[in-house]
Amino acid sequence: MLKKKICMLGYYGVGKTSLVSQFVSQMFSGKYQTTVGVKIDKKVVEVGGRPVTLMLWDVAGEEDDAPVKLNLLRGASGYLLVLDGRRQKTLDAALAIQQRVEAEIGPCPFLVLANKSDERANWEITGAVLDGLATRGWKVLETSAKTGENVENAFLTLAAQLLAAKDGDSDDGS
Repeated sequence: MLKKKICMLGYYGVGKTSLVSQFVSQMFSGKYQTTVGVKIDKKVVEVGGRPVTLMLWDVAGEEDDAPVKLNLLRGASGYLLVLDGRRQKTLDAALAIQQRVEAEIGPCPFLVLANKSDERANWEITGAVLDGLATRGWKVLETSAKTGENVENAFLTLAAQLLAAKDGDSDDGS
């Protein structure tokens, strides 16, 4: 069976852990859960009729004085770059993280998840800004870990991209 390592990246408090919990267990807790280092979950999904084990690396969120540890991406097939639509700072951090990831490991499939769509009325990040990311060729999805909106779609979309990538038939073994 194919295994694909996917890293969850973004600023602290954007909902990375909650997105993983919603995807793996269909559960949401409004209680903030700080990730220390990395938390690993897995889920077997079917993509194009093929079973794929997704190894989900929930990496501790970036903070102003503590950048994401890019060594945790070693062996990753792709990543989900998460931002909180209510906080512009999380978009700025996501853009910086993406640049560092590309400089460190080269081009790698990823999606941008504009999380907390259930609180759209409070967003600082506009649809026009998200459309601007899409003009870069980035796939952007609005998600809500709370309601489940687009959560499964996000993981399955990335998994399909990983299988379509040129190393799609290799077993990452992560």
